[in-house]
Amino acid sequence: MVQAPARDSLLAEGIRRAAMEPGAALTRFEAILALDSSDVGANWRAAIALNDLAEPLTDRTDRPRRDSLLARAQEHARRAVRLAPEDARACFALGLVLGNTALTKGLKQRVRLSVEIHEVALRAIALDSTLDGPHHLLGRWNHEVLKLSGFERFIARSLLGAGAFRQASWLEAQRQLELAVALDSARIYHRLELARVYLARKDTTAALTQLRAIGRLTDRVAADSRYRREAGDLLVRILPNPRDGSGP
Repeated sequence: MVQAPARDSLLAEGIRRAAMEPGAALTRFEAILALDSSDVGANWRAAIALNDLAEPLTDRTDRPRRDSLLARAQEHARRAVRLAPEDARACFALGLVLGNTALTKGLKQRVRLSVEIHEVALRAIALDSTLDGPHHLLGRWNHEVLKLSGFERFIARSLLGAGAFRQASWLEAQRQLELAVALDSARIYHRLELARVYLARKDTTAALTQLRAIGRLTDRVAADSRYRREAGDLLVRILPNPRDGSGP
C-alpha cells in the first residue's frame, strides 16, 4: 500500500491537474495504482482522466487509440465499482466511460452498453442526488435513446432486451439536465446538452438562454473550448445574426 503522505500528495496533484491536464493527472493516479491497485479514488479518477483523453479523438484514424484509452478507463472504473459499489462517483465514472464507448459501436453493442449506463446512472443518483454528473448522464441517456429511429428502439426492446428504453422521455431528458445545471450552473457541457434537448423539443427561446449563458462562462475543463465552439455553431443555426441577438 502507498504510504499515506505520498499517496495524498500524488492524489492532490492529480486532482489539481485533472480538469485542464488529464494526461498529467493520469500519471499521478496511475502512480498510486502501481503500488495499490485497490485504491478506489485513484481508480475512478484514472478512468475519468482516460475518458477525457479519449473524448476529442473523433477522426477514424484516431479510433485505435480512442478504443485503447476507453478500454483502460473501463477497467479502472469497473474495478472502482467492484471495490466500492456504494460510491456514487465510481458509478458515475463507469457510466461516463460506457457512454463514450457506446458512441462508436454498432446497434447491438450500443444497446447493451446503454442498459448498463441507465443502471449505473440511477444507482449514482440514488447514492448521492447532489452530484451533477449522474443527472447529466441520465438526461443524455434519455436524449440518446429518443434519437434512435422507431425501428431501432423496437429492435432494442423486442430483441436485445432493452426494456428500459420504454422509460425514455423528452420530459425526463429535460428534467435531469435542468437538475445538472441547477447543481453546477457554471458547467458548459450541462448547458450545451440542455440546449440540444430544448431544440429537439422546439423550445428555441429556452435553448438560446442556455447558449447565451455559455458565452459568459469561463473554461473549467480541457474540453470546454470544443463545447464552446459547438454552442456557437448552434447559435449560428438558430439565429440569422448571432451577434445582434435577433431571431426567434
